Amino acid sequence: MGIIAGKTVIITGASSGIGEATAIRLAESGAAVALAARRTDRLDTLVAAIESRGGKAMAVATDVTRRADLDALVTHAVARFGTVDVLVNNAGIMPLSRLDLLDVDGWDRTIDTNIKGVLYAIAAVLPGMKAQRSGHIISISSVAGHRINGGSAVYAATKHAVRVISEALRQEVTADGIRTTIISPGATQTELFDKLTDPAAQRRLASAAEIALPADTVARAIAYAIGEPAEVDINEILIRPQAQES
Repeated sequence: MGIIAGKTVIITGASSGIGEATAIRLAESGAAVALAARRTDRLDTLVAAIESRGGKAMAVATDVTRRADLDALVTHAVARFGTVDVLVNNAGIMPLSRLDLLDVDGWDRTIDTNIKGVLYAIAAVLPGMKAQRSGHIISISSVAGHRINGGSAVYAATKHAVRVISEALRQEVTADGIRTTIISPGATQTELFDKLTDPAAQRRLASAAEIALPADTVARAIAYAIGEPAEVDINEILIRPQAQES
């Protein structure tokens, strides 16, 4: 994928799952990757693995709920690699529960991470992309952003918000040469399943975990969107396991 080679890509939530798989795939395709997450030990291990294969990578400790962290991430990426060509807005959490359980703290964390974190990252990269009149902002939504099930109201609302934000952004920045892509995965092998604390949600999603796609499947979709020519804007990809009904 020659069009990926030479690009600088910021990936949030890069310490595991889709973010980690995307970092590996894009680095192997010649991109320089700036990896962001809170777990710096995981990031350092990933950077070492990429560099051992001849790739270019850096790690920046980042909490996407803190706007200053995103601004610092972009500053470090530009200082190291010269520019930011692509943002992969991947960081997210999924503390599913029924609304009547009143997990208000969980609602706040989900909104702060899945919506405000996406907006903060966009705010951090957008001025530079507009100045260079090129760029690509990829945001990870979910099948839950298309289809709502009981017990996932807040999570689904945040993932629908990601789609709304990305589509509005597309309309606003087309004239600036900036591309936007929404990736909506179905069941995927990530740590989100492992971090569910509500027993009902765990039972409900047990079958989904059994058929979940490898994270690299989603990484391939991200690479496809980036690798298309600049005049091609892949706006949305919805990808499910073939056996997933909803």
